[in-house]
Amino acid sequence: MSSEHLQNLLTEIRTCQTCVATLPLGPRPVLRASPTAKLLIIGQAPGTKVHQTGIPWNDPSGNQLRTWLKISPDIFYDTNQIAIVPMGFCYPGKGKSGDLPPRKECAQQWHAPLLNAMPNIQLTLLIGQYAQRYYLDDHYKTLTERVRHWASCRAGFFPLPHPSPRNRLWLKKNPWFEQEVIPELRQRVSRLF
Repeated sequence: MSSEHLQNLLTEIRTCQTCVATLPLGPRPVLRASPTAKLLIIGQAPGTKVHQTGIPWNDPSGNQLRTWLKISPDIFYDTNQIAIVPMGFCYPGKGKSGDLPPRKECAQQWHAPLLNAMPNIQLTLLIGQYAQRYYLDDHYKTLTERVRHWASCRAGFFPLPHPSPRNRLWLKKNPWFEQEVIPELRQRVSRLF
């Protein structure tokens, strides 16, 4: 697949109106993709700040994710190296305890063509339960189990909790994550760049 084909696909995605009637702030797909990217980050969906700026992970969650990865914003936002394709491309709205789940239409309609257009992906980070449920057909029932058993994931996939400040309690309850998982994650990421 050519770079031109990917650009045409991204243009089509950025003008998508599939969910226009259900999005409280309207459609504004936020994603980045390149045929040369080696790392793919699949998260949930943009929050309000990301929706406003159009810059993925441009919030406290993104700061925490870059700390976990131990990479600078320059590398993180270098589309030639890192692709960012959330499960839902637009802000889904507020729910009782945070943002609503990502719209399912995005992954169903756009993920396969996007992944086919990025043949150099060597590592895919699955951030949060929605990405993990979609891409991992494992027997683990919870995000904690998936993250704890990251080594048994399908080759090329690495499950992570969401780096939101709202997950501080999860991090406190699971100190093994920062002791065992983060060092392995950093090692794998550093081999890419």
